[in-house]
Amino acid sequence: MTSAVNSLSNPSYAGGRAGFLAWAVAVLAAAGYALFSLQPLMNGYEVIILLLAAAGTLWLGHAWPSFRGLTLAVAVLTLVGLQQYGDQLANADTRFLLVYVLASQSAIMWMSALFILATPTYFAALLARSPFTGQVASGLTWSAVAMGLTGLLVRWRETYLVGADIGYIPISNLYEVFVLFCLITALIYLFYERRFQTRALGGFAMLVISAAVGFLLWYSHSRGAHVIEPLVPALQSYWMKIHVPANFIGYGCFSLAAMIGVAALLRYRAAPAGRLAQLLPEPALLEEFMYRAIALGFAFFTLATILGSLWAAEAWGGYWSWDPKETWALIVWLNYAAWLHMRMTKGWRGPAMAWWAIVGLFVTLFAFLGVNMFLSGLHSYGEL
Repeated sequence: MTSAVNSLSNPSYAGGRAGFLAWAVAVLAAAGYALFSLQPLMNGYEVIILLLAAAGTLWLGHAWPSFRGLTLAVAVLTLVGLQQYGDQLANADTRFLLVYVLASQSAIMWMSALFILATPTYFAALLARSPFTGQVASGLTWSAVAMGLTGLLVRWRETYLVGADIGYIPISNLYEVFVLFCLITALIYLFYERRFQTRALGGFAMLVISAAVGFLLWYSHSRGAHVIEPLVPALQSYWMKIHVPANFIGYGCFSLAAMIGVAALLRYRAAPAGRLAQLLPEPALLEEFMYRAIALGFAFFTLATILGSLWAAEAWGGYWSWDPKETWALIVWLNYAAWLHMRMTKGWRGPAMAWWAIVGLFVTLFAFLGVNMFLSGLHSYGEL
């Protein structure tokens, strides 16, 4: 599977004008089928979300040829999984492909294992200076993303097999959003891996993803969080479909920036002739990587905050209520706004900015998990 996804993600395979046009036609056909077959179940806002998702997919595929290969792999795996299910959720316990590969829980377990394997493989590639080992690490990461996306898409179908009145997009609870976090963070890293033409930072990026996988496995085992349950009323809204992904693009970027900050601190402290100085990229590249990740995350986190305010106005009658979750979201926003301000207007560089990015991750982590664990409010449905 690793080699298959790695070959699909190779620009020479999925690139070229003819390849893009064929892929674009397939994306438009899939979007058209979804629009016309599911329109009776969709309101006007959800139709707009579908059209924007299709446009975003086309833009990503045009800008990033590797993304086309990923979508093809995920489409094939998902369709096979849906065919195996048919209309019977009970098939998950009897059909080989579902039991071991393509049921949502199985696919997410594959995702988890592949991400954990990718972490030491990236570090081995760095220490051994082995391009081949680096390619294996990237292949493992692409494969993990493919399995995780397949798991979420199949789970979406599973929610409807549990009950037509229960079905929902699977980004509604901590189990599902931790899967989403792993996938988004990995995709952002893979994009920058190609942009900066280096795999030297893969191990650092995978550390935070592996930590999320560890939490995901603990949470699923101890709380049975993978079990599909009806949504609470506050989450039965089209706003969830745009607010949550935008939020987690921000979280993923901030986490990635923090791990690049860790690499940057190691690079700063390495003696000129030391091993780390030879293995890690130059400080200028690390700082640029960190800056771009925070800038992208800040843009999406700002969008998510605006969308959250609109959702709050519809659900609770007010755009802002100083709920603990909202207050800490504002703290996160102000933290990264200040980081970007000091970088762009004052020209700050060096270890101080790396430390700031690392501290920012802990601020973000508290806003995401700490509020749920220690505080209560309108977002109490997200408690651990």
